[in-house]
Amino acid sequence: MSTGSDAILTRMMALHPKIIDLTLDRVWRLLAAVGNPQDKLPPVIHAAGTNGKGSTLAMIRAGLEGAGLKTHVYTSPHLARFHERIRLAGKLIDEDHLTAILDECYAANNGETITYFEITTVAALLAMSRIPADYTLLETGLGGRLDATNVIAQPALTVITPISIDHQQFLGDTLAEIAGEKAGILKPGVPCVVGPQPDEAMEVIEARAARLGAPLLAHGQHWHVSEERGRLIYQDETGLLDLALPNLPGAHQIENAGAALAALRALGAGDADAAVTRADWPARMQRLRTGPLADSAPGVELWLDGGHNPAAGEAIGAHLATLPARPTHLICGMLNTKDIGGYLRPIAPHVESLTAVSIPGEAATLPAETTAQAARTAGIDAHTAPDVAAALAAIAAEAPQARVLICGSLYLAGHVLRDIA
Repeated sequence: MSTGSDAILTRMMALHPKIIDLTLDRVWRLLAAVGNPQDKLPPVIHAAGTNGKGSTLAMIRAGLEGAGLKTHVYTSPHLARFHERIRLAGKLIDEDHLTAILDECYAANNGETITYFEITTVAALLAMSRIPADYTLLETGLGGRLDATNVIAQPALTVITPISIDHQQFLGDTLAEIAGEKAGILKPGVPCVVGPQPDEAMEVIEARAARLGAPLLAHGQHWHVSEERGRLIYQDETGLLDLALPNLPGAHQIENAGAALAALRALGAGDADAAVTRADWPARMQRLRTGPLADSAPGVELWLDGGHNPAAGEAIGAHLATLPARPTHLICGMLNTKDIGGYLRPIAPHVESLTAVSIPGEAATLPAETTAQAARTAGIDAHTAPDVAAALAAIAAEAPQARVLICGSLYLAGHVLRDIA
């Protein structure tokens, strides 16, 4: 069902011919036109990184809210509804408020050229500037240095989660170039929590931090995290924490939890146990138990994940290796901008087959047959299907007790979650 906010968002898409055009000039212009809301926010935690920034912010939010604090949150992209991108004092923005704030920004922009992400980011900052809260959590959309969220002069804290190769067409072809873009969120004198990094990326972050006088709180140097005997063990100079394992599944969530705990310690706020046990972040190895898809194949163990780059493939492969033995099949759809071979190779040893689908309504989707060919190259028995429901039906007919993972893109995950909502 179309809403008022849908209509305005559609109009906003027409304000710039490109989806992504990295520069901050248009953002600064519109921020000034609406009264510079970026200077009126509760203390900001600003996160960048290739993988894990959303999960890490979800854990920081859980920790802060577990201590009774109120948080604004801005993340992207959304999965089922745009409203997911903006939380105000802990609650998703409602339709009337979203429509009003988008309308206000559209009018203030006065028909000038601006991208969809830029104008909606300004709308989020404006909404958050008007409601009291204790903290603001901002996730970069792409990169960091020229990202529309990089307009906070003095955040309370920055966070850089693991960096890997992705979005080369915008951020550069090497880890050093990409790390330089991500490290653009560092600010003079502002502490930065740094998750595990390749040496090439870490050198760039350290050099920029040194130039800016930004203290680093780096994994492996200033804080350590590991799983020991079914518990999460975190240690820094303040002391040791012995906690339950994260409720978000996957070995990589141990390191994300470590970064979240380091952030909460740096802020001197939050509940550490709540951070790791109460986080909510859909489409990251999410078990689907209800909805039309789950109901259509009651014997199937159904999972959903939106990861889409080689590092995500490694995390998925590692997680599948820890699950109880069960024939595992993929339903996969990807965008044509992604390294599909790099994504599938780490997963291939853990699965029996892949059924490829095109992502509905996405101009940049890989054709299903192209995905299937890439899967065969990675050593996976591959087929195609017209959509996810047909793919699941075919798998369930052959293997009614199988494990099925729908994967390859957040856009595909969003289509699945919209069917549940």
